[in-house]
Order: sequence, then structure tokens, then C-alpha cells
Amino acid sequence: EKWKKHRKILTPAFHFQILEQFVDTFQSNSNILVEKLKKEKLQWELQFMLKKHSDSEYVTSIKDLCKIAIGRAFNPFLQYTFPYIFTEQYGTEKKLIKILHDFTNLLIKKRRKEIGNHINVRNVQPDGIGLKRRLAFLDLLLEEKEKGQISSDVDIREEVDTFMFAGHDTTAAGISFTLHCLAEHPEVQEAVANELQGIFEDNKSRSITLKDLQEMKYMEAVIKESLRLYTPVPFFGRKLKEDVEYDGTVLPKGLSIFLMAYGIHRDPELFLEPEKFIPERFFSKNAAKKFPFGFIPFSAGPRNCIGQRFAMLEMKSVLSELLRNFEILTTNPKHNLEIVAEAVLKSANGICVQLKEREF
Repeated sequence: EKWKKHRKILTPAFHFQILEQFVDTFQSNSNILVEKLKKEKLQWELQFMLKKHSDSEYVTSIKDLCKIAIGRAFNPFLQYTFPYIFTEQYGTEKKLIKILHDFTNLLIKKRRKEIGNHINVRNVQPDGIGLKRRLAFLDLLLEEKEKGQISSDVDIREEVDTFMFAGHDTTAAGISFTLHCLAEHPEVQEAVANELQGIFEDNKSRSITLKDLQEMKYMEAVIKESLRLYTPVPFFGRKLKEDVEYDGTVLPKGLSIFLMAYGIHRDPELFLEPEKFIPERFFSKNAAKKFPFGFIPFSAGPRNCIGQRFAMLEMKSVLSELLRNFEILTTNPKHNLEIVAEAVLKSANGICVQLKEREF
């Protein structure tokens, strides 16, 4: 099966020792965000922090494709290929996919040229965990194609599209909703700030390291609790490979099902006081053992999110940089979220907080 083969190839690209290479990138982009916030007014809409390319054709195409996909998922008539190909939506979908493919093909071509001009990844000397330790995601795909493990550029494009599509709004949504939770719960925010002060001491401008990120235990619990309450991917689909009996009913092989992660995360049978923001619940040693599939912001099982550790490090890096520089406050009057469950969870009226420079 192609998916299993590609998953095995790509897994080493997300090893912690490879992810360490991205910490500087997280840091530099977090610094850009902080500097922009300092230059502007202290009240911001933080619905999705997409930096300077938020209105690019690529980003707009992703958003429009998400809307089409959600529309099809909840319209039985459009789920069948035959009637769907005669709709206006289908024509729009084809145009949007071409935009994404053109962008990704350009990215692959550019990276292949850079490698050809500067570095032959096959000649990089192996170290403690072997050659793959030094290869980033796209480099690894290109290397495996050279070795014949990936058959074509189309396969590379599919993997890059998946990675960029899946990580586009999800991490930004996770960061934004966590900021909302921190503003709503100043006592939790203070505890996170104290943890950061213990890690960075009096040097709030010191560059962050992987070790720093790994020491942010309370920050991680806060992020997890935010992901539980405001799950960036509120539902996801799976196709059954065999008949499954559930609650006295046989679900046939080939059936497509949707798992509502948003609802699972708010189930009182799984979480005590599920509507409350309680990060400490993730310090319970028995929580994961008791309900191994009760917390699934990154899905679960063999097809879970391959980039979940990458995403967690990215969120920790951005949030720690913001909290070292700002106090996150609620607006006056208080801003109430209008939650909308699309491909990525969002607030229809934005996520608004106030920022006050922090004495660190």
C-alpha cells in the first residue's frame, strides 16, 4: 500500500533530532510577530496569524477548497462523482487544485535546483541516527525518489500538498484559541509566565532551544487543554477496511464514517467538567491509559498526524515568545466567540484579545 510505504519513508523526517533544526525558524518568525505587535495598537484580532501571505492566491485557494470539501461532505447528492462533475463547484475545484499544484511544483523544482547547486544530500555524512537526521521534509522526499523509493514527482507533490494543507490553518488556530484561553484565565497565564521565568530567568530575549521547549510542561498542558476545548480539526473521516460491529449494528466494509473529535473532547464520561478550562487534567498519570482515544486533536492510531510533534514545538515556541513579551488580556467589553466548525475550527467573529507589554 502506497500510504504505508510513504509513511515509513517520512517518519524519520519528524524525529526530534531533526525537528531541532526548525527551532531557529520558529524563533525568527516568532520574533517578527512580536515586533509587529509592538509597533501596532495593542488590540488585535488573532483569528489566524498567517503573516504577510494571508491574501496570496495559494492561501485563498486552500480556504476555498475547504469550503467546497465541507459542502460536499454534508450534501449526500454531491458525494457521488457522477452528478458532482456536472456542477459549477466541480469546475471551481479543478481550477483551485491547479493553483495548488502549480505552487507545489514550483517549490519542488526550486528546492531540487538548490540541492543540485549547493548540496548533494546523498553525500552528507551520516551521524548518530544516520543520514536522514540531516534531511528536511522535502529533501527527504527528493532523496527517496533518487533511490527509487518514490516513483514520481506527482507522489512528492501529493505529500507536500498534504503537509502544507494539513498544517496551514490548524497550528494558527491552535495558537489563537490558546491565547483566548489564557486571556480568559489570568491565573493560568501567570503560572505559564512563572514557568517561562524559571526557564529563561531574567533574560527574556535569549534564543530558545529545544531543551527549553521540552521543559515547558505546564505550557504543554495548557495547549492540550485548549486543543481539547477548541479542536482545530473538529472532525475527520475514515473508510472502514472491514465490517465493524458497533453498539449492536454492523457497519459494512467500505463505509465512510466521520469522527467528531470536538464532541468527544467535551464528553462528560471522558472528562470531568468538560466545559471548564483545566490544564491540570493532563498531569493525571491515568488519563491517557483510561481513555486512550478520548483525546484526539491529532487523530490516533497508525494514521495519526505525522507532524504533531512539529506542531506542538511550533505552538510552544510562538506562545512562549508572546508571553515573554506581553500579558494577554480580555477586551472590554468582553469578546464572545462564535464557533464555526468548518474544515478547521474558527470563530466567525474573530478572536480578540488585548496585549500589554510584560515586565519579565
